[in-house]
Amino acid sequence: MRRQRGASPSRARTRSAASPAATVTLTGRGGIVVMFGTGLVCALLSRWFGVPLLAGGGFAIGCVLAAFATRPSDLLTLVVSPPLVFFTATFAAVFVTTLGEGSLLRGLTVGVLTALAATAPWLFFGTLLVLVITLFRGLPANVRELRGKLVGVRLFEKDEAENPVRWDESPSSGQDRRLHHGEVD
Repeated sequence: MRRQRGASPSRARTRSAASPAATVTLTGRGGIVVMFGTGLVCALLSRWFGVPLLAGGGFAIGCVLAAFATRPSDLLTLVVSPPLVFFTATFAAVFVTTLGEGSLLRGLTVGVLTALAATAPWLFFGTLLVLVITLFRGLPANVRELRGKLVGVRLFEKDEAENPVRWDESPSSGQDRRLHHGEVD
């Protein structure tokens, strides 16, 4: 523990002791689980109570929670996942509520299409919320880091593809060497 200048020892201890408990950081996968969990619970409640607003609002709340709780190094993973998470949570909720109601295929098809059509604006709103929040939390640095990695990989591949055949000098330059039975003059 480093002490800050001018801070009393008891004040430094209370700050360091309070900070780990006060901040919760999730990995990118943890943030996705938060979005999926809140989206699924709220979509199920929405279908059972007949309140479509609950499904979209719950998903948006999950997006905000995940965007604030995910550690800065995993923000890029979180930003690209809301559409897939939304679809998966909607599909799971429709599947659970459709079981035992006749044709499962027809119920899933109609249910998923209807649910997606009714809550599509919430998907865009949740995705926009995640994007805006993560922009202020360090997403541009993650994008720059990824771009740097991709440029390095691309340059390496370009060098290999540029001259695929290398003509090496033979080891016996100027000397007569005996040919192996598989080699031809």
